Amino acid sequence: MQARVEAALERALPAAGHLPARLHEAMRYAVLGGGKRVRPLLVFAAGEATAADAARLDIAACAVELIHAYSLVHDDLPCMDDDVLRRGKPTVHVEYDEATALLVGDALQSAAFELLAGTPAARDAATQLEMVRTLALAAGSRGMAGGQAIDLASVGRALTLPELELMHIHKTGALIRAAVRLGALAGEPLAPERFERLDRYAKCVGLAFQVVDDVLDAEASTATLGKTAGKDAAQGKPTYVSTLGRERAKALAGELRREAHAALEGLGAAAGRLAGLADFIVLRKF
Repeated sequence: MQARVEAALERALPAAGHLPARLHEAMRYAVLGGGKRVRPLLVFAAGEATAADAARLDIAACAVELIHAYSLVHDDLPCMDDDVLRRGKPTVHVEYDEATALLVGDALQSAAFELLAGTPAARDAATQLEMVRTLALAAGSRGMAGGQAIDLASVGRALTLPELELMHIHKTGALIRAAVRLGALAGEPLAPERFERLDRYAKCVGLAFQVVDDVLDAEASTATLGKTAGKDAAQGKPTYVSTLGRERAKALAGELRREAHAALEGLGAAAGRLAGLADFIVLRKF
């Protein structure tokens, strides 16, 4: 499935030689050839639960991943997290320059919405409009961008667990939740109770993803992670490890995994891939 996502992203991005060539080359550098593609995989897994057409899911999966890639490019900038390594290679502002990195993020964000709004991705126009709104909310001040703002404002502070969860419900969880919602919307209508189960699952795996990221940042090497290890602690950022300690953080990840599985009960075999992704998110080592 990762190969399918990679091929779809390759098609969705402008060719490197198209003017302005340097910008398009940098966009492709930021997106292609790396990453776990968790968010696109969640789109496809949720789409299985609603019998969605694979071509529609390609569109939704690419749109989510383009937003995610833009956020990484901007997060790595010196004015944000100031990192030099991402997915095992130099960050975009290091490989190119800061101005190009800023434009790459801007262009990837607009490309995501161009793709999602301009290509059939749902059974009707009203549903497709809801998909565009879902992605916009997840990316904006009430989602990912808002979470990053809270994160920057929290450096050097000790957050309570509810405060930390609020930050990551926005910063990490919102886009993961949107990925599941987009996959579901691309298919046949779901009964409200079943849709609520998918949303509950998404909330759990969104938080679990960040908990595990924080544990890995404290335990894994830079070579394993493909990004600078231990940077959160060095910058004084509050994390699940700094708030709970490693063992309690690991226990929380396990609890969230169980809650995610419980949310899928009653959805049948169509939810099998979602269950497997919850396991991968919590049990991954890199």
